[in-house]
Amino acid sequence: MKLATILSHLGACTDARVWAKTQPDLETAWRECKRSDWMLWLLARTTLNQDDPRLRLMACDFAEAALIYVPAGEDRPRQAIEVARRFAAGDATREELSAAWAAAGDAAWAARSAAGGAAGGAAWAAWAAAGDAAGDAAWAAAGDAARDAAGGAAWAAWAAAWAAARAAARDAAGGAAGGAQSDIIRRYFPECPEIKPELLHKAV
Repeated sequence: MKLATILSHLGACTDARVWAKTQPDLETAWRECKRSDWMLWLLARTTLNQDDPRLRLMACDFAEAALIYVPAGEDRPRQAIEVARRFAAGDATREELSAAWAAAGDAAWAARSAAGGAAGGAAWAAWAAAGDAAGDAAWAAAGDAARDAAGGAAWAAWAAAWAAARAAARDAAGGAAGGAQSDIIRRYFPECPEIKPELLHKAV
């Protein structure tokens, strides 16, 4: 069965289905894709476990790449990422994570009010990496598929990618953001996701 057909039945967007027609198979598409949002969507639709620590670590990488946009002296986003990494490794409590999430949120609002732009996007990315509040209305549009299919950690990865990309897009080199994020995803998920039989039968 053709990749574009499978993606169509899974509910992929038109642009993704059109691009898929240029790829011979899913494995090649996974290696070549430079759209992190498409890759996260496919992961969420297929094999992700919401407790997979790779999701939070991946969100941390997205957010960390955007720290260059955070004003000097504002350390809360970096600290939130560090706590999120420790939490993923089992070395931080949920209370510590919640405190870091709240502090990163304060930094994001401050950046939005003062510096705005890329600084705000970077701080929001750190906030998302530390968060589990998948139902927060402010991020509802950032990743419905990730949130619904794989839970809070996948949503956090999606939101962090989205916020970090927004930050990078305001820089002259922002066009490379999508490819860099795709490489981060492949670092944690080098193999293309498995499309399970119960999903395949829908594409018949």
